[in-house]
Amino acid sequence: MSGGAGLKATVVWWDLAGTGRTIESLREFLREEAVDRFARVEGLRLKFWISDPAGDRWGAVLLWESAEAAAAPLPARAAELIGRPPAQRTLFDVEATVEGVHTLPALAGHGLALESPEPLESTAP
Repeated sequence: MSGGAGLKATVVWWDLAGTGRTIESLREFLREEAVDRFARVEGLRLKFWISDPAGDRWGAVLLWESAEAAAAPLPARAAELIGRPPAQRTLFDVEATVEGVHTLPALAGHGLALESPEPLESTAP
């Protein structure tokens, strides 16, 4: 396939310095609205959000089933919360995909923002 056919990937990064936003506040945003919203985006095969605490950066990697799907407008809520557009947004051709051997029954529902906090120890006798 050529001429823009096939899978596409988008990588998006924000520098959070000076925005008043933290990785933890954006995890809350994922839990409360973003994950559910992106689960309904047509043509999106996979989206995973990424963070770099040492560099104070937040981002996402999106895998699209076509160039047309990748070009569709997306919710701009993250940019609205962060207060500026991403520092980087790059579209890539996908050369190959593979799924390795794993024990997870499904990919959805995993990640730091979605993991349950450790239960508190009971103080009851």
